Amino acid sequence: MPPPTRVRARVLAFAFLLAVVTYLDRICISAAAPFIMRDLHLTVLQMSVVFSAFTLAYSLFEIPSGWLGDVKGPRRVLTRIVLWWSGFTMLTAAARGFPSLVAIRFLFGAGEAGAFPVVARSFSRWFPARERGRANGVLFLGSRIGGMLSAPIALLLIARWGWRASFLLFGLLGIVWSAAWFAWYRDRPEDHPLMSPGELAWIRQDGPAGEGLAVGVQTPWRALLHSRNLYAICAMYFAFGYGLYFYFTWLPTYLIKELGFSLLGGGLFAALPFLLAGIADLFGGWLTDRLTRTRGLRVGRCHLGFAAFLSCAALVFASTLPVPPVAKAVLLALALGSADLALGACWAVPIDIAPDHAGVITGCMNTLGNLGGLIGPLVVGVAVDRWHSWTFPFYVTAVVYACGALAWLAIDPTRPIVALPENLVEGSRELRQHAGDDPLPAPEDVA
Repeated sequence: MPPPTRVRARVLAFAFLLAVVTYLDRICISAAAPFIMRDLHLTVLQMSVVFSAFTLAYSLFEIPSGWLGDVKGPRRVLTRIVLWWSGFTMLTAAARGFPSLVAIRFLFGAGEAGAFPVVARSFSRWFPARERGRANGVLFLGSRIGGMLSAPIALLLIARWGWRASFLLFGLLGIVWSAAWFAWYRDRPEDHPLMSPGELAWIRQDGPAGEGLAVGVQTPWRALLHSRNLYAICAMYFAFGYGLYFYFTWLPTYLIKELGFSLLGGGLFAALPFLLAGIADLFGGWLTDRLTRTRGLRVGRCHLGFAAFLSCAALVFASTLPVPPVAKAVLLALALGSADLALGACWAVPIDIAPDHAGVITGCMNTLGNLGGLIGPLVVGVAVDRWHSWTFPFYVTAVVYACGALAWLAIDPTRPIVALPENLVEGSRELRQHAGDDPLPAPEDVA
């Protein structure tokens, strides 16, 4: 039975609000872009470089920030991350030209990097395996809500006080969050004053791997770099990021200029994918945990991910068929919802295979996802600019998602990455072989 206290629910509430604020601060510049370009006399190409500066820095600093979350703990590291990005969100208001704006947005991306990997590290300590999918579903519901609210809130603030004031107000939200987080959160559940013995036992129901060991364990880099699981996870998330960034960048242009929607209609259909994705995040988080409990980790994580990504590929391909514009827009919205159905599983798998090093693994995963996000919009831009074709990029996206579905089948969440002394590994192997049991996991999973 669930425990009598629900302290971990407050941890989840903090994570949800963090995701909302993250995407508010990340996407508000898209709404402000026309006003920034007018005031700072920027071209479309220069504004594209500003957007890319964030994504590049975010990709480069994901792994270092995730690693810091593993060795220093989410309480201090996440406080630093949110204060850093909030400061540079506010500093965006001080930009006076193209060079300063690029530098500020690059440093903003460097500061925000690691937020979700460090949250994953926190979840590895505060939630048993049976709840991690739902926890990640709620987390990414927050990101989709932030994505939906960012543009209308930013436009209202800009209309009233100007684009510079909007960045100051958005930055204040993160400062308030980080102060509350640092005062309330604890890296280990047993250190929290509100934790009850019943809830602590519930959190630790999976045994030693989920007991919340002390922060600062040594990172088994050799085991990580030799793990097929890590590379399959990164390949899977590259596919996810490749498709996702189309919705962040080119979707409004495609809806209005290619499909002929009005500004109002294009805006509504641009918001629809995020609405469906938020619903899919909640349902997918529940579904991955349900299947994990009833069918095992491979079905609950990998088979669900395979089906979700393959369905997404089919929906993207279907959007290229000669159907009415409304049907194309709905198919693309359903495609993002299908991909997000597996998002809870995406972020639960790294915790399953290495709860002590979830920050590093999710950092690697998110780095590849954002590199996919860099490449995807470029493919669209080149295809439309040189060949005047929106169909070709969708074919590529469908193929990428299909490859991501296959990558899901290469992941084995039942094979954890552990670091053991070499003499213990060899001794254990000899004992198992002498006893006639199945051999131990291959050296790729045990260093």
